[in-house]
Amino acid sequence: MVNRIDAPGTAEDAWRAWPGLRDLPVLDLSGVRSAVVVAAHPDDEVLGAGGLLAMLGVPVRLVAVTDGEASHPHLDPADLAARRRAESAAALRRLGGDWEVVRLGLPDAGVRDADLAPRLAGLLDGFDLCLAPWEHDAHPDHEAAGRAALATGRPVLRFPIWGWHWARPGDPRVPWERAWRVPLPPSAVAAKRAAIGCFASQLGTILPPGVVEHFTRDDEVLFR
Repeated sequence: MVNRIDAPGTAEDAWRAWPGLRDLPVLDLSGVRSAVVVAAHPDDEVLGAGGLLAMLGVPVRLVAVTDGEASHPHLDPADLAARRRAESAAALRRLGGDWEVVRLGLPDAGVRDADLAPRLAGLLDGFDLCLAPWEHDAHPDHEAAGRAALATGRPVLRFPIWGWHWARPGDPRVPWERAWRVPLPPSAVAAKRAAIGCFASQLGTILPPGVVEHFTRDDEVLFR
């Protein structure tokens, strides 16, 4: 069975032409004064919710689950982890705002719910908005991070990443009935694009141009 991430995906033109995205209800963020985002890998926070966080401009706690050291098996894991941490730091500066980064150092490509859920329990408390990867995104680390966030019992909005690649407009595997749209002003779109550009280790290989296109729209989508 072919992994959904490795299989040919849906072109961004198809998503942009689908009226179902434009028809999603708009998420009310007027009361948000702080946010916490769980990222399975460096870059997940930017790809999934970077525009939203740039637009809000509120204090954000980033819970970095792994350092992404397994994305390129032929490279030294310690060197790659250091590079990806630096890329993430540069990307956060592009987004602006006040960031607190909590790095858990769990193994990339080996995140287990049982290891992560107890670590998240207190880290999500006290924030107006909690964000995490979608628990059905088809990447095991993303799914574990989403499940662990939900296991804390807090309301968590989840963002798709690889879902934009393997799903298709109107896909019944996607919970559109629980989806919200976040329109982004041009300044947030520009900040997110600049932040994505900081992840040089991933662009062109893990994130080819056709995949990156999914994250350069003027809106983002979250599942409740």
